[in-house]
Amino acid sequence: MAGATEHATGIDVRQVAGRIGAEIADVDLSAPVPDAVLAGIRTALLRHKVIFFRGQRLGHAEHIAFGRRFGPLTRRPGRKHGVHPEGYPQVLTVDPDAADTRYGRRFEERLRPKALRHDSGWHVDLAAAVNPPALSVLRAERVPEYGGDTQWTNLVAAYQGLSGPLRELAGGLRAEHTLYAACELLLSDPEDIEVIRGLTEDTLLSVHPVVRVHPETGERALFAPPASVTRLLGLLPWESRHLLELLYEHIGRPEYTVRWRWAAGDVAVWDNRAVAHLQPADLDHTDCRRTLYRVTVLGDHPVGPDGFTSEAVRGEPLTACAD
Repeated sequence: MAGATEHATGIDVRQVAGRIGAEIADVDLSAPVPDAVLAGIRTALLRHKVIFFRGQRLGHAEHIAFGRRFGPLTRRPGRKHGVHPEGYPQVLTVDPDAADTRYGRRFEERLRPKALRHDSGWHVDLAAAVNPPALSVLRAERVPEYGGDTQWTNLVAAYQGLSGPLRELAGGLRAEHTLYAACELLLSDPEDIEVIRGLTEDTLLSVHPVVRVHPETGERALFAPPASVTRLLGLLPWESRHLLELLYEHIGRPEYTVRWRWAAGDVAVWDNRAVAHLQPADLDHTDCRRTLYRVTVLGDHPVGPDGFTSEAVRGEPLTACAD
């Protein structure tokens, strides 16, 4: 079926991939969204995991206002948050050419050759925090004529695709999450040393269940994105590596994914509790510019099927942004 109209709210929800993703038409996010329409949007989000809106006219203030309809906004504290537009600290600027006072320009581009896997970029926003954001809202301001697509993968479908014995095993495992876990940082590289120093001086490290029970739908998601997981607790190092390799390969299987070709004004909203996403790397060798902006909604502590609740090892939980 190409699409369906939600009769209770009148919104047009059109599925865009087999297991994840839907586009919602004829909703203006720059104006206050009626409660009934917002309820339909939330229903579509929980079902499809990531939803897209074309041709929106949002400034930073409208972006923040729309994000807050889903709950209090959050961000990493202080300079760890990265670049943001002046006067709008709730917003993160997603632009490799933005001047980043932490590690310098095009920092992530420099780290890509240091990735431990070809698919190490799959990540859940701020998974190193004990309470990762519940939702993310990303809008495109400037996009290239070609390339720069973002991909999302359905972690619920990934869990369901595991064999029964492996689902049972994963349901009792815990994983350690931190920043830059998927990169090989070298003490022989002066720039890497600066990153390592920052990580050791201000560590963000949490333990999450490998399988997360969604607090609203009750669905189980495979919460083991390769970008942030360092190891599985309680396993020998070689056991942890081999099992994680299997889970990583499963998370990125094409049948669980959707790919979005951005146009200026597009907005994507995703359930950070049920998906991982992959930022593009195909423009690093070009002079193309790509600028997007993101806000995140405060989340709770993930809970596993056995009742284990995520624990902070180092670093404070994320908190609501001040108005």
